[in-house]
Amino acid sequence: MTILIAALIGATLGGFIAYRRKGRRADIAQYAAVFAMIFAIIWVFVLILVTRAAT
Repeated sequence: MTILIAALIGATLGGFIAYRRKGRRADIAQYAAVFAMIFAIIWVFVLILVTRAAT
């Protein structure tokens, strides 16, 4: 569930960055998708590290 939250935060941030750079709708969608994937992957690694450190 937290991975989805991280992806949502990434999508929001990516869309905002593309919007500030005066991107078209396709640019905003692409930035949002890429940032969502990046944030989700990073969060997965963070969760793995935290889980391994806890055990």
